Amino acid sequence: MRYQISGKQLDVGDALQTHVKAELGETVEKYSQRPTDATVVFSRNAHEFLCEATVHLSTGLTASAHGRAGEIYAAFESCREKMDKQLRRHKRRLKDHHRDRHEPVEFGPAGMYVLAADDAEAESDGGSLAPIIVAEMETKVPTLSVGEAVMQMELSGIPLLVFRNEKHGGVNVVHRREDGNVGWIDPRNSK
Repeated sequence: MRYQISGKQLDVGDALQTHVKAELGETVEKYSQRPTDATVVFSRNAHEFLCEATVHLSTGLTASAHGRAGEIYAAFESCREKMDKQLRRHKRRLKDHHRDRHEPVEFGPAGMYVLAADDAEAESDGGSLAPIIVAEMETKVPTLSVGEAVMQMELSGIPLLVFRNEKHGGVNVVHRREDGNVGWIDPRNSK
């Protein structure tokens, strides 16, 4: 597994890097036999140390966790415990599903745009109501089952995931609803 361990305005020494590689490697190997890479970033917020870890699995899924504490090692341990819990739940869910994924998740390219909101001045001057495109970039859309998409959304801690449904190839969305449940949008079913 490849590790990228860094600090934001913080020096990460060799001892901490060795500790992170050993502990995180042990945690990830316990639940996933083929992790590809891990990114660990340490930072400081006033009196607290923050640790953010992201692990990419060979199946295409991504797990991320955050930890904070008064000491840098304690922040990493908090983060590692959360990662351990996520990977344990992920493995349990995989065992619960009757279908095994033997091939990695496929990713297709998609355009992604960041739009700027209109200012009050532009509207008062009679300007266009269309937003201004601030950034254009390319992103990847995974091909997953609905269950895998929900797992990926929960593992990465994101509120919304756009994916291509592997049953019919159509674009679908799963999202975290305000009531705590998961919503699934499938435009094909609206006909």
